[in-house]
Amino acid sequence: MLSAKRLLIATILGFLCGLLSWVGARSVAPEAIPWSGVLAIVLSRTVLGFAIGLSAWRVAWWLHGLLLGLIFSLPAAFGGLWVGMGWYPGFVGPLVGGLIIGFLIELITSVGFKARAAGRELGLQDSSRAGATGGGYGEP
Repeated sequence: MLSAKRLLIATILGFLCGLLSWVGARSVAPEAIPWSGVLAIVLSRTVLGFAIGLSAWRVAWWLHGLLLGLIFSLPAAFGGLWVGMGWYPGFVGPLVGGLIIGFLIELITSVGFKARAAGRELGLQDSSRAGATGGGYGEP
């Protein structure tokens, strides 16, 4: 079941992380970032937050954030290589940034605001699956 609270929190956090990513990109970019680049950076992180809030993928919250951060950062990483930014600032930077941002959005949303996805536990396993034992907080 979709939680409007979770979707809103994750999307707002994605937008804020997009602004922070833009500031970080300005510090490593050799020249000024055009408005289309600013829009792409902020929008990609906002969409990451929206996807995290919308997703009902039944994995641990930390893995969920890391995986979606990686998936949503791949286009920016390959785009950085394509425009000739090099391996670290163009490829590794966006990927590591996406992993960190995905993790932080999920951490703040699921643990900080306690807006967990339906059926997802905070532990390593999902106890709603048949045969699963333990893994959530307060469970043996």
